[in-house]
Formats: sequence, structure tokens, C-alpha cells
Amino acid sequence: MGSITLKNVRKTFGDAEVIPGVDLTIEDGEFVVFVGPSGCGKSTLLRLIAGLEDVTSGQIVIDGQDVTHAAPARRRLAMVFQSYALYPHMTVRKNIAFPLKMAGMAQAEQDKRVAHAARILNLDSYLDRRPGQLSGGQRQRVAIGRAIVREPAAFLFDEPLSNLDAALRVNMRVEISELHNKLATTMVYVTHDQVEAMTMADKIVVLRAGRVEQVGSPLDLYRSPANRFVASFIGSPNMNFIGGEQAARLGAHEIGVRPEHFRLSQTDGAFAGTVGVAEHLGSDTFLHVHLDGGAHVVARAAGEVPVHHGDRIWLTPEEGRVYRFTKDGLAA
Repeated sequence: MGSITLKNVRKTFGDAEVIPGVDLTIEDGEFVVFVGPSGCGKSTLLRLIAGLEDVTSGQIVIDGQDVTHAAPARRRLAMVFQSYALYPHMTVRKNIAFPLKMAGMAQAEQDKRVAHAARILNLDSYLDRRPGQLSGGQRQRVAIGRAIVREPAAFLFDEPLSNLDAALRVNMRVEISELHNKLATTMVYVTHDQVEAMTMADKIVVLRAGRVEQVGSPLDLYRSPANRFVASFIGSPNMNFIGGEQAARLGAHEIGVRPEHFRLSQTDGAFAGTVGVAEHLGSDTFLHVHLDGGAHVVARAAGEVPVHHGDRIWLTPEEGRVYRFTKDGLAA
């Protein structure tokens, strides 16, 4: 079991209120991602769950037990940090087994759990190496293995892929998702990367200034953002926003259109503009277009598009794909 419930959890540092009050339920076995810009409170919230920060007020319940003031060791949680924090003089085997050794577990049980974790993470052939002989991705797997052997109620990941290069990030993203499917254990994952959130999560929690802006599945947030902030943060490239007279024609203070929801034409359409940079990626083309009304938008088209810098182009939003926002930034 690994259900986690936050009831009006607040956190202040002196006079600064960083978490003004969060209510959230994480179901047993869910993969939940906290996402938001730097400084939004997502890592602080994770540390409150872990017990690494004290709650100013409110309640944290894990599997029906109030752990608000419990020590981290009593919460049955395992945390994987951005830094691998491996012991360089120890082998992979000893690094993974370290928390079990500190707990005084019998050697036979230690060996059994380490072998099980190594098999899940494809580390069998690296058990006798030291961290300095491993790649970044392998080191992160060792850090995850050290968490697995503890058999926690839930795993907490604090931006675990930030130190990896782009290719390794993609690989590790898939590996962590596969790990969740194998273990069927609750995972709470913090990232500022909305692509990680969209591709890994069962449920996304979007945070801004310590407040929960919206909670839902990746597709729920993509299709039905509650406000302009969520709309701007979910989706890659970001949603385009158009205001002024062009938005007023469509009945809103401001409209939003995702890059993939524009239809392109070189003869006519809803919005006329001039092509700036054209990013040709083979599978897709991203056109940066300066609309005649002054807005800058990005349009995504499948495959190669025969347009160049300075060309005139017309963009038309797909039917039912225009998002409308009020002056206050709420979905209309």
C-alpha cells in the first residue's frame, strides 16, 4: 500500500509562505508528477511528504496513518535525489545494499534483495564495479536500486534526470516508467520538464507559487486546461496566445491555439503573417510566424513544408481547437 493524502498542508520559512495550503490525494500505485516552473514549491512539497522539512500546519497521511510529525525513517518512503550520492569507494553491490546494512538486515536477505533490484535494473554485470566506472545513467540506476531494496510504500523522485544529457534523459524516462509498471508501487516525481510529466504520469499536479493550479491526467490537462498558466505549461512547443482585435473576433479577451492545431495555407486563412525561422526536423516542421496583428506564433506541420524565411503564410485554427481566456486568465 502507498496512498498519500495531504490535508491543507502549509509551509512557511520565516515570513515567507511557500506552500499556502495544499489538499491532495495520491492513490496507491499511482505515478504522480509535480510540475511547474523553478521556485513553484514542488521540491518543497516533496520534502514535506518525505519528512525532510517540517510542516507548518496541516496533515500528511500515508496508508491511513498520520505521519505529519513522524521521522523520515518511519514513513516507509524511499527518495531518489538529483545527485546520485553514491559512495565512490564502494562497489555497486555495496552501494545498493548500504541502507539494508545500516538497518542490520541479515546478509542472506541483503543479497537476495540486491540481486532482485539488479535484475530489474539490468545491473547484474556491474555489481562489482565502482561508481567511477559507470555512465551517468548507470549511476542513476544504482541510486534507484538503493531505493528499491528498501521495499518502500512509495518512491519519491526529485528531478532525478536533471544531470543527464538529452539522450540519456529519454532512455531513463522510459526505464523509470517501465519500473513503475513492474513494481506497481506509488511514485511521486518532481520535474520542471513538462515532456517528462506528459509522458510518465498517471496524474499531473501543476503548481504555481506553492498553489495547485490543476490536477488531472496528462490528456485532461492538455485538452481542458483550467487557466492560461496551465495551458502555457502543458504541451510542447508551448500554446500560442493571441490577443487584441484578432481574439475579440473570436469572442475572447485572449485565445490560445496549440502549434499542432493550425492549418497552413499559402493562399488564405484566418490569420496572415510572415515566416521567420523555419525549423526542419524531418518528421515535423516548426514555423515561427509573425502575424500581421503583431503576435508571434509557432505552427507545427507534419513532414517537410516548402516555405522559407520571409514567405507569406495564412494560419487557420482547427474547428473546436481554440481555447478562450478571460482577462483574469481563466478558461472561458
